[in-house]
Amino acid sequence: MEKHSLPLHLTHVHKSSTVINRSHALLHCIAIAFLIDYRVSLLFQEPKTSAPPLLPWFLVFTAELLLSFLWLLGIAFRWRPVSRTVFPERLPEDDKLPAIDVFICTADPSKEPTVEVMNTVLSAMALDYPPEKLHVYLSDDGGSSITLLGMKEAWKFARWWLPFCKKYGIKTICPEAFFSCPDDDYDDYGSAEFTVEKQQIETKYEIFKEQVTRATEKWNLEDKSSNSCRDHPSVVEVIGEKYDEKTEDQAKMPLLVYVAREKRSFYSHNFKAGALNVLLRVSGVMSNSPYILVLDCDMYCNDPTSARRTMCFHFDSNISPSLAFVQFPQKFHNISKNDIYDSQIRTVFASSYYGLDGLKGPMLSGTNFYIKRVSLFSLSVRKGMDLKERKNSCGPSNEFRKSLDVDYEPSIDVSDSSNTLMQETKLLASCSYEKNSKWGEKVGFMYHSLVEDYFTGFTLHCKGWRSVYLNPERPQFLGTSTTNLNDLLIQNTRWSSGLVQVGISKFCPFIYGPLRMSLLQSTAYAEFSFFPLLYCLSLWCFATIPQLCLLLGIPLYPEASSSSFYVFLFIFLSAISKHIYDVVSTGGSIITWRNEQRIWMIKSVTSSLYGSLNVIMEKLGLAEASFLPTNKVADDEQVKRYQMGLFDFRTSTMLLAPLVTLVFLNIAAFVCGVLRMIVAGDWETMFVQVFLSFYILAMNYAVVEGMTVRKDNGRISPSVTLLSAVLLVILLFLGSITLKH
Repeated sequence: MEKHSLPLHLTHVHKSSTVINRSHALLHCIAIAFLIDYRVSLLFQEPKTSAPPLLPWFLVFTAELLLSFLWLLGIAFRWRPVSRTVFPERLPEDDKLPAIDVFICTADPSKEPTVEVMNTVLSAMALDYPPEKLHVYLSDDGGSSITLLGMKEAWKFARWWLPFCKKYGIKTICPEAFFSCPDDDYDDYGSAEFTVEKQQIETKYEIFKEQVTRATEKWNLEDKSSNSCRDHPSVVEVIGEKYDEKTEDQAKMPLLVYVAREKRSFYSHNFKAGALNVLLRVSGVMSNSPYILVLDCDMYCNDPTSARRTMCFHFDSNISPSLAFVQFPQKFHNISKNDIYDSQIRTVFASSYYGLDGLKGPMLSGTNFYIKRVSLFSLSVRKGMDLKERKNSCGPSNEFRKSLDVDYEPSIDVSDSSNTLMQETKLLASCSYEKNSKWGEKVGFMYHSLVEDYFTGFTLHCKGWRSVYLNPERPQFLGTSTTNLNDLLIQNTRWSSGLVQVGISKFCPFIYGPLRMSLLQSTAYAEFSFFPLLYCLSLWCFATIPQLCLLLGIPLYPEASSSSFYVFLFIFLSAISKHIYDVVSTGGSIITWRNEQRIWMIKSVTSSLYGSLNVIMEKLGLAEASFLPTNKVADDEQVKRYQMGLFDFRTSTMLLAPLVTLVFLNIAAFVCGVLRMIVAGDWETMFVQVFLSFYILAMNYAVVEGMTVRKDNGRISPSVTLLSAVLLVILLFLGSITLKH
């Protein structure tokens, strides 16, 4: 059978998981119905004097409804999980493959080391793809001279690195990762010639690193304190020369372009989405490739075949017309065995995205995706729109507007930086270019949310596009994840703000989605969007109200001997056992489950709280959304604790104090509850509330340990403990006044 008649990819439905998920959903829904019946029946209970005070009862019932509602939304992720297999060896010849533009974004060399960023650039240049059809663009939002210098040094090294990778079929195409691997990984290459060349290339790599490092140290002393990152002109520079087919002895090299968009303090720059839209415009007049790979600056290509794997979908005439993007998972090279912070976001990429792929495809994930360029422009912009209408949508550049035509091919001579089109790119990268246009609204990557990936993916699916999720056995991309609590909470605060921004806007998935996509897909997007806010509210309630009532002697749950008690017991065991099943069935362990439960609680009562409050205050005109890049520079002491499985609590007091206060409250409630049961001899009335405090403390023993046992620098500082004790006294005072009535 000829290879062109064979399928390029196969879809595998997870039938056993589908049956288990749907059966569990049915049983859990029945249990939730019994819980609601129990709560509502208390309203009509006689005599009324035996019922608990209305306010705490109402708050707990509301929290139960919120958790149940979010759980119901999550059914969409488990409805029909699928996985995919591709056959890149069945693709047509290289001359028939479409061109690809690679977008890499960086913002701050002090937090995103230049050497690491250049490793990502080099890995993208080394993809197994025709080099004349590969174009790599780096967006430097900091406008830093050290990043531009790093690009020039990376180009010089690439002239050695790329031929070496091609000659020996190197799989680990990131230089730092390649030279850090044990020699045993290269047994397959074998020959003495390979060993000699590897040593030569490694020497050149060390020289490259040393030059960039020295320049970085000098930059830190001279330029770091300047305001150039927030105020600088646009810069577009082609690094090296593009491959010329007429020059036979010239090594084939991808086009490499440095882009620093103009930044002025009086213009809104729209964070990462704004940077991506500048790259979209600049690349449109320089290469205009039909497909775009988007990478974070710390997410290097770990395998050269990702582009060809992607084309297995785009060359399938059955799926390609409606396919917007192919999403690969985010995986990280610095994850510890224990992963106490759940830095790998395991549930999303090991479970949820398979379920989304069984609907109309996964959400956009910010990095590691190949997207079709035309999907970022509405059909009306691409077809049937005259030049004036295009100008209103896409801005004043005639050359860029022409790039939207199907038959447009850039004629730019990238070796001549003074020509007209190169000057045009600086206009396209100016901060005023988008004024009075539809960029970020109907054109390009979407604005109005700190999570431009989620919002852009949502609007694409609403327009009828679909996506696929591909997770090969060998990670196609590897990044650097957060390995300390401070960066984790800052990151989650930003994500929470962005998700809630969409949820309470006119693009709310409950309102905007159902008319434009399937109900299950809408509920999946809604679960993501409302997850931070609703889990924050419900967990704060479960961590305070039953505990305060326990201290005051107010029962909120049925006695342990009551038949209604088994409804609560079943729901608790059902949720826990299903989570354990999901973790174990996707390669995790009981420790993984415990870590995910703990970090879910910690993030919900801290960063999700502040992220949600930030959006609410912004809506009221009291604050403005902010973006801070997380630190990619690893602190050796923090990394060591992370590898050992010890929390490092060196984060802001504002983030840490609420968590410690809640732990204090649960300690007091648990001790008081146990004493009350012993003295009164009543083990049934308060059992659920005592167990709830015990469970919270058991899951968060690391916090208790950080407050009491540990004496190292990563412990919870005494000042935070003292402040939390004061906050606890205030909480107890307010609770005693409010909840008794």
